[in-house]
Amino acid sequence: MRNGEDGIVTDPGGGGGTGDIRRGVGALEKFKSRVDALLADFEGSAASKTKVADQKVSRASLSGPNARFAEADGLYTQYNRVHSSLVSLSKSLGDQIEYLSLGVHAAAVGFDNVEDDIRRRFYAIQTRMDAEREKHAKSEQDNNDKQSDSGWAAE
Repeated sequence: MRNGEDGIVTDPGGGGGTGDIRRGVGALEKFKSRVDALLADFEGSAASKTKVADQKVSRASLSGPNARFAEADGLYTQYNRVHSSLVSLSKSLGDQIEYLSLGVHAAAVGFDNVEDDIRRRFYAIQTRMDAEREKHAKSEQDNNDKQSDSGWAAE
């Protein structure tokens, strides 16, 4: 790696180092463009949060609307659980990529030079990610509370 590409800006000569700082900012800008390209690819793919959310299966498609078929009920329940997790993962991944992109932009231009709307987006994403992390931690704790010595307790 060339100097600055890893985000570490050094000045080996000790003479002001403006060239090294510029290379560091250039590396951040290059990284940001890569992240932006990933975000664009992601949003345009079948894995985007809107496209994943649109892919649903109705219960009736598995065995008919009024037929009692325990295996179909179980499959439908698991499908919805996995689908919900994928929608959540897709949204979280998109948020994390945008969050990273905004952070790299802020580091490149200087945090004091970031526009207010970009700051608001950054903090809105951070708030959503924090809430999701807390929700996941609570869910993990609830699952641990349901466990008994012999395995999973009845729900």
